[in-house]
Amino acid sequence: MEDKLITLAILTYSKAQILQSVLENEGIESYIHNVNLIQPVISSGVRVRIKESDLPQALKIIESSSWLSSEILHEESPASPKASHVLIPIDFSPYSLKACDFGFRVAAKMHVDVVLLHVHFTPIYIPSLQYSTDNFGIPSIENAANMRSIMETVHKEMEDLAKIIDKKIEDGIYPKVKYTCLLREGVPEEEILSYARHEKPLIIVMGTRGEHQENLELIGSVTAEVIERSPVFVYAIPEQAPSKSIEDIHKVALFTSFDQRDLIAFDSLIKTFKDNQFEITFIHINSHEEKRTWNEITLAGIKEYFKKQYPQLEFDYVAVDESHLLNNIDQFIQTNKIDVICTSNYKRNIFARLFNPSMARKMLFHSNTPLLIIK
Repeated sequence: MEDKLITLAILTYSKAQILQSVLENEGIESYIHNVNLIQPVISSGVRVRIKESDLPQALKIIESSSWLSSEILHEESPASPKASHVLIPIDFSPYSLKACDFGFRVAAKMHVDVVLLHVHFTPIYIPSLQYSTDNFGIPSIENAANMRSIMETVHKEMEDLAKIIDKKIEDGIYPKVKYTCLLREGVPEEEILSYARHEKPLIIVMGTRGEHQENLELIGSVTAEVIERSPVFVYAIPEQAPSKSIEDIHKVALFTSFDQRDLIAFDSLIKTFKDNQFEITFIHINSHEEKRTWNEITLAGIKEYFKKQYPQLEFDYVAVDESHLLNNIDQFIQTNKIDVICTSNYKRNIFARLFNPSMARKMLFHSNTPLLIIK
């Protein structure tokens, strides 16, 4: 069946020409409609149309403002570095080993390496007198010994973990995957995010709690901060979640707010895990009773669109009432035996993160089902 044309954007004629050139440079065939044939330069409301199958890729370009620069027509876009590894932040707790269980199997499936990253915090010693400048920042002999002891402990724990992993690989429990151990000093979440921004791992695999974080509140979790701000996929494994490999993931619950960024994120998910035959259930939260019928219609339309775009996958949808939200979602997950909860996290400012936690953060502290955050 012939791919129908859909309107991607309505722009001025000059901007439509720029967008058309950028799309064609990316291999997307596009058409400009509604042009004033007598004076095309002054045309307004020009429609840029593309094939429906090209929509996910085209939306990624629309989301970026870079195409609005006319200079882009004379430049070649630099190739983005190919993700070559799975990042597993570790703190030597049992949750770290659970993350390794999944992370090594993902790396083998994707034919990439593993990087184990431990971030340690070294105290900064200051003089007892607030305004003293003598020996400022220079630790005493006792404090220097403490710092040396901390580093020796960290290195010993890293060596012990490496021995455990080597034994698991030797026994065939873990696949034979090349791995590297890294140590960094600083605040854990900041160092993890800094590494992710610069090195662009394929995915970050983490436990949801560290060894000393059992009693931390909602805002205090390292994993929660990484989920909110990571530029790459994050797979978060709750402490009570059953051990699963990537092959065990079949049923995925995907939250959608009917935002076009959900479409971009979903397309990224399918391309990253293209060998998996997922059963996808779209979940939308009903916040207004009067919109329930419209939400059902929209969800049905989304289901039909994705069935056409990804015929190899199975799709369903459900609308969940906002009242008793987490309990309603829990019941749905248990009834339908969902393997992974999937959501996209948009960039939000600090006040939004503090006073209106994202669905990913809420589920992180509530559900025993693994979370996959797609970008």
